[in-house]
Parts: sequence; C-alpha cells; structure tokens
Amino acid sequence: MTIFWFRRDLRLEDNAGLYHALRSGDKVQCIFIFDKSILSKLEDKADARVTFIHDQITRLQKELMELGSSLWVYHSTPIECFTELLKNKSIKNIYTNHDYEPYARERDASIEELVGKAGVGFKSFKDQVLFEKDEVLKDDGKPYTVFTPYKNKWYKKLNAYYLKSYPTQNYFQHFNKEKNNTKELSLADIGFNRTKIEIPAAEYKSILKEYHSKRDYPAIKGTSRISVHLRFGTVSIRELARNANGKSEVWLNELIWRDFYFMIIWHFPHAAKNSFKPAYDKIEWRNNEKEFAKWCEGKTGYPIVDAGMRELNATGFMHNRVRMIVASFLIKHLLIDWRWGEAYFAKKLLDFELASNNGGWQWASSSGCDAAPYFRIFNPYEQTKKFDPQFLYIKKWVPEFQELTYPTPVVDHKFARERCLAVYKKALS
Repeated sequence: MTIFWFRRDLRLEDNAGLYHALRSGDKVQCIFIFDKSILSKLEDKADARVTFIHDQITRLQKELMELGSSLWVYHSTPIECFTELLKNKSIKNIYTNHDYEPYARERDASIEELVGKAGVGFKSFKDQVLFEKDEVLKDDGKPYTVFTPYKNKWYKKLNAYYLKSYPTQNYFQHFNKEKNNTKELSLADIGFNRTKIEIPAAEYKSILKEYHSKRDYPAIKGTSRISVHLRFGTVSIRELARNANGKSEVWLNELIWRDFYFMIIWHFPHAAKNSFKPAYDKIEWRNNEKEFAKWCEGKTGYPIVDAGMRELNATGFMHNRVRMIVASFLIKHLLIDWRWGEAYFAKKLLDFELASNNGGWQWASSSGCDAAPYFRIFNPYEQTKKFDPQFLYIKKWVPEFQELTYPTPVVDHKFARERCLAVYKKALS
C-alpha cells in the first residue's frame, strides 16, 4: 500500500504527488494530519483558517467515499502519526508534495528519516508553484534576488510542459478501498470552534481582462480573491497560469511574484525571521505598544489605514494595495518593527502564506530583496486620492471618518516621514 499525505494541496484533480502515487499502480490511501505542532500555536480557537481546512477535508472525504475509498484523518504530530502508521507492514511508500517553509522542511526531513529506517520510501513532488528551488537561476547558477530579471528568465523558461495538468482521474481505480480506520474528527475534537467565514468562489477568469486597470482600487471587485484557494491548494497553480497566460500578463505576474518569494525563502531561510539585508536589523524601532494597538484596531486617525485594518479584522482579507499602505504606515510612520505587523497578518489573514507575507512586509520595510527604497514612504492621503477618491472603501469600513468622534491622527505625516528618514539613515550609514 502507498500513502498519499495531503498538506496544502487539498484537491483530487491535477495534484502532482497524488498523480504519481496513483500511477505507481499500488493501492493508494490518502491521509490528512491536523498537525498539533501548528494548531497548538494558534491562540484564537475560532480561527477561520481551521474552519476552512476542516470544510475542505470534509469535502475531500465525501469525494473519496464516492470513489469507494476514504480519507484517514488524524489529530497528531506527523512523527507520532507516521510512527503509528508504520506498524502497518504493507506500507511501501509515502507520497506528498513539496513545501518550502523552514518548519515544513524540518518536518519532512524528520519524516523521511523515520520512514526510511523502516524501509519505506518518501517521495515528494513540485505542485504549489510553477518553478521552484533551482529551476530559475541566474546564468552564474546563483539565485535571483531582484524580481524583474527573475521574471524575464521565468517567462523565457515557461512552455506548455510546465502548464500541463496531471490527469489523476485516469487512475482513480487505484484508490484503496479498505474501510476507514479513523473516526471522523469534528472541529471540537481538535480543540477549535466553528466560525462564520465568507470564502469567495475560486473564480478568476471574469476579472482577467480588466485586472490591470482595476486591481488597485479597493472599493471595486477588481481582484480575483483566489489567494485563499492558492494557499490551501484547492485550485491548481497550473490551471490558473494556463488560463491567464496570454490574457493578463499583470495577473500572471502576481503568480510569478509568488514563485519568486517561495524561491527566496528556500535559498535564504534566514529571511523568515530576520531582515533579508542584515544591515536593516540595525534600525532602532520605537515599538510603541499603544500605537501598535491603534493600528491593529483601525484607530490611527488615517482613514485608508483604518479601513484596511478593519476589513482585515472583520473578514480575514485585505485588498493588496491597502496591504502595502498599512504596512508602510506601521513601519515608517510609527517606526514599529515589520515583524510585529507580519505576525499580526499571520494571525488574521485567511490567505496567510509565510513566503509571500514575509516578502511583502520586507518589501514595505525596505529590508527585503528587491524592496522599495527606504526613502519611499507612502503618503496615506495621496494614496487615498489615487485609489479611493470618492471614499467608497473608507465609508464602508470607517463610516465615522468625517465625524468629531473619529480620532485625530496618531502622528503627523510630515513629521513621521522626516523621523523615519533620519532613523533609517542612521542605521544604514
């Protein structure tokens, strides 16, 4: 028997690792582990992401049962789970898909070592990106650290082979037909409560044509909202790229940024916790906890910033243009360490993905690869004029912004800009 281990690839169709497992000809048993190592760190026991994952696991269970198989679901650590699974002497191989984050790499190395000692193979495949690891490198064999030349090489390498789907459906007859040996786990069984979430459908084709002209305006539906589906693999990256290729280069470029940040976190894992550019770790942050709380709550006195934070707190989503504005404000207006903001986004975003979240925050703080120069400091008023000129987005989330009850700005823009420049200049001199 072969085990296929679902992680952030929660679909049966066009799934690279699952395809290779099924095509091996062995009977394939799918499993999913609610990883205690990850879940124990989540403070909010009504975390919308856990609800979303649980819903997708329920869907996968139904789909597999319709095929005469089942999904074995565990609440455990991966080491404990596989130690138990290995007692089944008929298991020959473990199949899964690559993950690139530091914790995932450590986890997979430990599982590969564990099962290897038992004579069981561990086979992993590329699935969540178009190009990974060393597939797009500079001519000298080193990884890119600037996006545009990476993007140009990415396009040069792209061809039909990389966009082709994996026809898993041709081998569904190889799913294991044994009865499920694990009980169905409710959210309560894993220590969580159900929360109401509004997950947009995985629909993106309708926005491709006008994406380049509408994507920066948070008050209109100009973006795909596909990110949460990408994060948990309920859609195939190959399908998305195939449908966008030749239709919206700007939208496809967003997928390339995602590949780029995965490549960066793979080659430069120190960036997960520290500045990509070490000199930026010398910045003397103010880290005022009261001002941080105002930012978190959407009470800074800057309407576009407050609207973004309130949207995030209420929905688990924030428009990408607004993400840049609120990040720049926290870092450069308030001089609060980018890691504080990154951690808050990690708690709140439904689509939280370490590589992209880290890359975005380091871009805003100027500490990352190919980041905004430190003297680029977004003016929230100018950003509002450009991207929410009629205050439609602001009115939705901060209806009181023109009333006397609305707080005065936590800091003056001109003063904050000059202070930021002085602090950065001192650290980098």
